[in-house]
Amino acid sequence: MRLLFLLPVALVALAGQARAEGLAFVINSRSASISVIDVATHREKLRIPVLREPHHMALTPDHRYLLVGDTTGNEVLFINPRTAKVERRLTIADPYQLVFSPDGRWLTIAGLARNQVDVYDAATMRLVKRFPLSAMPSHINYAPDSSVVYVSLQETGRLAAIDLRTLQVLWDSKVGDTPAGVLWLNGHILVGLMGSDCVAVVDPVDGHVVQCVHTGRGPHVLFLSHDRRTLYVTNRVGGTIVALDPATLQEIRRYQVSGGPDDMDFAPDGKLWISRRFDHSIGILDPVTGKMQVIEVGRSPHGIWLNTHDTLPVSVSQR
Repeated sequence: MRLLFLLPVALVALAGQARAEGLAFVINSRSASISVIDVATHREKLRIPVLREPHHMALTPDHRYLLVGDTTGNEVLFINPRTAKVERRLTIADPYQLVFSPDGRWLTIAGLARNQVDVYDAATMRLVKRFPLSAMPSHINYAPDSSVVYVSLQETGRLAAIDLRTLQVLWDSKVGDTPAGVLWLNGHILVGLMGSDCVAVVDPVDGHVVQCVHTGRGPHVLFLSHDRRTLYVTNRVGGTIVALDPATLQEIRRYQVSGGPDDMDFAPDGKLWISRRFDHSIGILDPVTGKMQVIEVGRSPHGIWLNTHDTLPVSVSQR
């Protein structure tokens, strides 16, 4: 009985520690490193070296590790999200994008360079099945019930749906030029078409495009705010971020963010932390005033994640 009582107390303590430390992890793809920034002071505390070229990260369902994929290094780093200590390294083929399913059962990894999508058992890190998909699988999202995973295929302009119950490809459909970020929203799949000015709204049943939402040049990734009231789209080519109403997909506001805005995360004060791929920096945008602060990091910053919202033992994944 005592052990059952202590476990939740320990989880609460860890959550409190995460909030107190306030760390932002920024992946510097071309510098082969991860910048760890103090969220309160905006100062870089340390820089973690990796082998070659990291891009994305994902928090494990138990919140014990932040996984960072070193793509050309063929390695995944297991980092303590509260101390920023690298606690384990695992050889994984081409881990470009890695996302846990909402139920925590699966880890799907997109191998951009090897044209493969790997499905792992999240608990054991055992490879369950490899799917050859052409070409350049990049971004991943799941159906809310974790039954299907959707993967964008940048080079061929397609979106693939993999049934995780049968481990079979359900469909592989043309959605538009250079699809990137994928997001399930209100019964549809939204896909940023980086080679156009459009976010495609896709039917999850067969993959046909229902609607095109014009956001600006090079829509890349889509982010739903924690309160689910705002949908943000980073237009990497055009240098803007557009805020949409999630219910109607109508534009609410547009922000000028130069330097190739890419991934983002949300700070406790409501500000947006944005990686700027072409400017080698992080932008901290106040969505109310539109003003932005800049923090210099390594070359070509890509994935970004803040531990300040790591407070509950549920699955959270980096886009």
